[in-house]
Amino acid sequence: MKFLKYAIVWLALAGAVCAVWLLGPPEKTAPPSPEATPSAATPAPAEAVLSLPSPPAREELAGVWVPYMALAAKEHTREAFETNFKSIADSAKEKGLNALFVHVRAFCDALYPSELYPWSHLLTGTQGKDPGFDPLDFMVDYAHGLGLEFHAWINPLRVRTAETPAELSGDNPYQSLSGEYPYYFMEWESGVYLNPAYPYVRTLIAKGAAEIAEKYPVDGIHFDDYFYPAQDPALDEESYGLYRESVSEPLSLEEWRAANIDAMVAEVYDRVKAARPEAEFGISPQGNVENDSLMGADVAAWCAAPGYLDYICPQLYYAFENPVLNYTQALEKWQSLQKHEGLKLYVGLALYKAGDEEQGENWAGGDIISRQIEAARAVECSGVVLYSCDYLDAGQTQEEMRRAEETLADIAQRRED
Repeated sequence: MKFLKYAIVWLALAGAVCAVWLLGPPEKTAPPSPEATPSAATPAPAEAVLSLPSPPAREELAGVWVPYMALAAKEHTREAFETNFKSIADSAKEKGLNALFVHVRAFCDALYPSELYPWSHLLTGTQGKDPGFDPLDFMVDYAHGLGLEFHAWINPLRVRTAETPAELSGDNPYQSLSGEYPYYFMEWESGVYLNPAYPYVRTLIAKGAAEIAEKYPVDGIHFDDYFYPAQDPALDEESYGLYRESVSEPLSLEEWRAANIDAMVAEVYDRVKAARPEAEFGISPQGNVENDSLMGADVAAWCAAPGYLDYICPQLYYAFENPVLNYTQALEKWQSLQKHEGLKLYVGLALYKAGDEEQGENWAGGDIISRQIEAARAVECSGVVLYSCDYLDAGQTQEEMRRAEETLADIAQRRED
């Protein structure tokens, strides 16, 4: 009955969101105005997976996030970049981990030659400048050589936050589109974000994900927890107003934003699977389900219905004794969500908090990460991911990682056997 309920909700939402799709262009035409002819609706997610092969069975995943900041080398040379990444990957392997989630597109830019996005400023100091080599090709090859999975991590909406990057290149989507189509973007607290209300924008994001899956033998495409940057109605007031004028019974702002993100996620899933069927697509939302809904992330729908995700990896960055929402409560909440067949549940763990005196005594003791791994295993999660690689060898987390290594040792041994 629960699945039937979600099916009914999806059909109702699909009908309502068709009006949202009035606001954007068909995929292969120049972007018209919001009042243009309606574009065709994306097929319901359930239709997108009927003919896809099931991914191979896998042992427990033990991963680590590699954020864009960790990839930056002040020398801005190929040698410095590759040496730095080798150090990260080698450390992950030594600690008994088996997967890297690497930030390859953080600001509508790319750590690889892209037909859609400019080169990342991390490589040369200037966005859009060719570094003279393909960092993603190197990273995937090196990780696979160590027996590590490589998941390409993308921030789907973010163009800029305050002064990062310092300057946007001329071929950045914001620079090339905002003059004629300013409604494709949202501005908030000196930051700039893509507006997922428009089909053109959603397709740009989906094609960008598929571009990676098609060109590189990645094990997956990964989104983080950043969707709508604020609840403020002013963020997308114009596009929501046009939507309300186009339907007789409009969705609330929160429902409408969720419908936009749902449509984006479904299209990304469909295009990634078409490009590389064996690659996983997953999202790492915030650990508090209620907070996710405020950002437009309908995690319950993504988990319940096929055609959105292969896995969900909530960031359960809470101590066991957290007074508002503790780790055990959050873990049980995610484990209890309705899930479609084959959906994996990974757990994101806050390695960066362990051993930090400013986080309070609940994060002291040297064994909270290993205890959280064991708790995730007890409820049959499919694995864990640590944030972040910067703390694999930090003095603050030395004891934590020693104990976590012991807990993870049996994973590494099974992989080698």
